[in-house]
Amino acid sequence: MTQALIPELTIVIPTFNEKANIRPMVALLDDALQDVAWDVVFVDDDSPDGTAAEVRALGREDGRVRVLHRIGRRGLAGACIEGILSSVAPVCAVIDADLQHDETKLPEMLARLRDNPDLDIVIGSRNVEDGSAGTGLTSVRKWGSDQATTLAQRMLRITASDPMSGFFMVRRTSFNQVVLELQSAGFKILADMLSAARGRWNVSEIGYTFRERQHGESKMDAAVTLEFLGLLLARITGGVLSIRFILFGMVGVSGIFVQLIMVKLMLMLGFGFSVAQTLGVFSAMTTNFLANNLLTYRDRSLKGPEFLRGLLSFYAVCAIGALANVGVATITYTAIPAWAFASAVGAIVGALWNFVASSRVTWKSR
Repeated sequence: MTQALIPELTIVIPTFNEKANIRPMVALLDDALQDVAWDVVFVDDDSPDGTAAEVRALGREDGRVRVLHRIGRRGLAGACIEGILSSVAPVCAVIDADLQHDETKLPEMLARLRDNPDLDIVIGSRNVEDGSAGTGLTSVRKWGSDQATTLAQRMLRITASDPMSGFFMVRRTSFNQVVLELQSAGFKILADMLSAARGRWNVSEIGYTFRERQHGESKMDAAVTLEFLGLLLARITGGVLSIRFILFGMVGVSGIFVQLIMVKLMLMLGFGFSVAQTLGVFSAMTTNFLANNLLTYRDRSLKGPEFLRGLLSFYAVCAIGALANVGVATITYTAIPAWAFASAVGAIVGALWNFVASSRVTWKSR
């Protein structure tokens, strides 16, 4: 049994279905950090493959290994935040469990923080000297990563070469300065941290080669792309609008098109307008529920019997939202006879009701 020490460095590793990578990852860390007092926390989002159990088993053999097992919560950013906050070390590193990041760079990253007390964060970058995407990304993902980097740099005024990196080491005192502003949803926590720092952080970058995944499957999908766009908008609004609310709004806009298409189709089939409008609204609510379940609330995604219950509750929530929309719009128009303004006010109130109520009723935290 390894004797427990007060660590100088905590490595935070978010996991979901990464059981096969747990022991190889710890072995690599042990080789790379032989002269460092370190511990590692795997933040697992209740992986069905038994990742958390594997970490616990290894933790009984090595006291430096522990698990933070999250139930009813999903998302890399939130996992990183909780993992860092659970540490007693003055410095924390974030690295993926898929073995694609270069753990041999960790001692050099730590040395830079030791040597420069004014340094806040060291980023493992694919876009500086000695850095490369290697063979870890397909050409499509490489192109997407490059575009996301450019967007983040321009829209969030970030100067770091690789704000999309999931490999970095941060001083805890610096992290504490921005943690209350961070979005727990989404995947790109580094860009969020750098934006929240507003240029106050001293940043250093170390090049590394992005390796191929050894086991498991990539978590990157279309939803991650939309979450990133949501993050950009959330940061631009100063955090007034959350990523989740922005995604809910995106889904709502898509529902308008679904409604219009359905109404047009029903009219072409000979139905009266009232019937066509009713079917259009019903279709929009249904597709909105499906999209929100897959995207906006993917960390609380409903399945099985809960799916049907959630769908019915979403219909109820949206029906009340529609009444609120009409009622507020009517009152507003009576006071200020400007139909466009009154209609917009009603729509905003209805959307806010639907978002808040569905969060608390349909997709309530477990």
